[in-house]
Amino acid sequence: MTYDRLVCANCAAPISQGRCPVCRANRARLQQEGPFAGLNPMALIVLLVVLVAALALVAQQTA
Repeated sequence: MTYDRLVCANCAAPISQGRCPVCRANRARLQQEGPFAGLNPMALIVLLVVLVAALALVAQQTA
């Protein structure tokens, strides 16, 4: 989830606006996450299955 849709429980403003210290801290924390942080678990599973299938295909062609 992106932080532009999240609402701060402290000030009730969108976190992306950074109105209070809690908003700013959460915005900074969300921006520091890695490149796969926005993917849901199902997308990660699909990527893993595609990778395994590609590796199996390469192994089959070399044998």
